[in-house]
Amino acid sequence: MARIVVKFGGTSVANVERIRQAARHVKREVEAGNEVAVVVSAMSGKTNELVGWVNEASKFHDAREYDAVVGSGEQVTAGLMAIVLSEMGIQSRSFAGWQVPIHTDDAHGAARITGIDPTMLDERLRQGWVPVITGFQGISPHQRITTLGRGGSDTSAVAVAAAVGADRCEIYTDVDGVYTTDPRIVPKAQRLSKISFEEMLEMASLGAKVLMIRSVELAMAHKVRLVVRSSFDDPEAPQLAPDGTPGIPGTLVCDEDEIMEKQIVSGVTLAKSEAKITLRDVKDKPGVAADIFGALADRSIVVDMIVQNVSDDGSVTDITFTVPDGEYEKAVDALENNKNIEYAKIVGSKGGAKISVVGVGMRSHAGVASSMFRALADKGINIQLITTSEIKTSVLIDDQYAELAVRALHTYYGLDKKNA
Repeated sequence: MARIVVKFGGTSVANVERIRQAARHVKREVEAGNEVAVVVSAMSGKTNELVGWVNEASKFHDAREYDAVVGSGEQVTAGLMAIVLSEMGIQSRSFAGWQVPIHTDDAHGAARITGIDPTMLDERLRQGWVPVITGFQGISPHQRITTLGRGGSDTSAVAVAAAVGADRCEIYTDVDGVYTTDPRIVPKAQRLSKISFEEMLEMASLGAKVLMIRSVELAMAHKVRLVVRSSFDDPEAPQLAPDGTPGIPGTLVCDEDEIMEKQIVSGVTLAKSEAKITLRDVKDKPGVAADIFGALADRSIVVDMIVQNVSDDGSVTDITFTVPDGEYEKAVDALENNKNIEYAKIVGSKGGAKISVVGVGMRSHAGVASSMFRALADKGINIQLITTSEIKTSVLIDDQYAELAVRALHTYYGLDKKNA
């Protein structure tokens, strides 16, 4: 018997029929003797609709009332899921985040979980009940409903799994696992049976959209094993692992120690719409970098790749960095209006693409970065910026070469399906 937390995303609960399909997955686990808790998102598109209503009511709304309205989407789904499970003969009850309770800070709209009292959930699980919990929300120190912001339901599921000591947290979505790259770009992409927390964290931050960064960070911190799997698979079919043997379908995200054979490169990611900004001839003095990136932070602009080139005499430097295309004008304005920064001029462009190769095996293999550069050069692709970490190398290139680069690297590192 295992204790499992299963989470269903918006597309998996988009209507009552899909809720029934999701409930069949829960029923399978219950009939196998497992203790199961469910975390649900709002129905697909419902949160955006609720946000639209709030903005229509008032552009300058109270953030506490925003959360009260927007958090209602998950309550509808949780209630419907509990009704469907009960109809299937499974004892079930829905619980809003405040009823668990899931404690958060009071940053309405982007709250962070500060703790979960597992007492009630433990009791229900031991009694054989299936609690259905609203994702994306909790309760503030002032007893107000809070919402967790982007990726909130995944984060809720991982936090609940950690609180109740679950053996694993299964994230049901519209894909059947984590792939070596986007299958829409590379049809030969293969589903990974296992991937480490660190690799998944890098891939999520570099453009892979299967899991949200916050949930992976939380899972890594609390050693919560994650499984990414599809809610559209047949719940009655035999449970087979990616290699075709009996086991859990999908991709297991786990500690590096659980992975016997570590690939040098596990995946290739692509993030489009990257803008590049360069400050030419910046007066090189202590604190100049803090002034530049502090000005951007004050505007809540997220900076990614950073490269600095100091002149031979050390008097001036060029600083280049990337921001999302949508933040380009705001970033330039923030720099132009900061009187503490001395520079000759600002140049930049939109429409770049960031290509990254990720793999824990890179730690123990030299030459991965140079081989990446050679593979791109062989395709005539020019590299504009380079950044590296222990398990990833990223380059910025022209957007028009993005998919060519992904396909070339995927093949170069032997990630294509062997039977393709």
